Amino acid sequence: MVNARIHKTVRANNVKVGYIGPETDFNYDCQHLGTGPNTLKEIAEGRHPFFSAISNAKNPVIIVGAGVFEREDKDAIFSVVETIAKKGNVVRPDWNGLNVLLLNAAQAAALDLGLVPESSNSIDSAKFVYLMGADDVNLVKLPDDAFIVYQGHHGDRGVYRANVILPASAFSEKEGTYENTEGCAQQTLPAVPTVGDARDDWKTIRALSEVAGVRLPYDTLGGIRSRMRMVAPNLLQVDEREPATFGHSLKPEVTQKLNPARFKSAVENFYMTDAITRASKIMAQCSASLLKK
Repeated sequence: MVNARIHKTVRANNVKVGYIGPETDFNYDCQHLGTGPNTLKEIAEGRHPFFSAISNAKNPVIIVGAGVFEREDKDAIFSVVETIAKKGNVVRPDWNGLNVLLLNAAQAAALDLGLVPESSNSIDSAKFVYLMGADDVNLVKLPDDAFIVYQGHHGDRGVYRANVILPASAFSEKEGTYENTEGCAQQTLPAVPTVGDARDDWKTIRALSEVAGVRLPYDTLGGIRSRMRMVAPNLLQVDEREPATFGHSLKPEVTQKLNPARFKSAVENFYMTDAITRASKIMAQCSASLLKK
């Protein structure tokens, strides 16, 4: 979706587009500025020719790939990005052009609901882990004696370490509220019946809360959405984009050193990126065809 928007803008307004990272074949004209953090630093210091394109643009835009946050020097990199945004007027009272392209479908809504981990290393010493459809969590550092509950579908990666498995409905089998990467909420209806003993996620959590003696105060989907309205009301404003506000307080003063290592794509296999595509025979064939090239 984001790439389609960029393509449309390039064709309509002949805008300049540049990117830093592995060389990629886009379907529109763009400049490959470099492969790593050093290029970012050059732009931030005004030594790179592309800085003038940013600073002279009417409404400049920076899109940061979420893969950056997997690096040890993530704070330093984002600090440099914030410096570019500040010097290049990317963020102003009338314009916020600083964006982060999220890697997972549920991240935007999770952030709006306040679901932020206290520490990136908290799983290293965890004794109890509840995987709610989380199949891409790195469990390598998890203690051997940790008790794991897996709630999900298609029996993906999280199943193999699970002590208890709670089957859940897939997105195509339930009503749901989803928020895309630009902050626009959408609601869906089930397309196919639920398979086997699978339940909607909220029903499982509601049942567990009663067994645990901490009964949650809702029994219907309407009750859940009433609670959502209290926590993140924008999630119920269907097809309305919620403006971001994080960029208005830029503080690029991190002292962490940049690692000159090149950026790499966060998606190694485009055809198999989640539990459903990894279980698909067709996607497996597409993947095999890709790897042959």
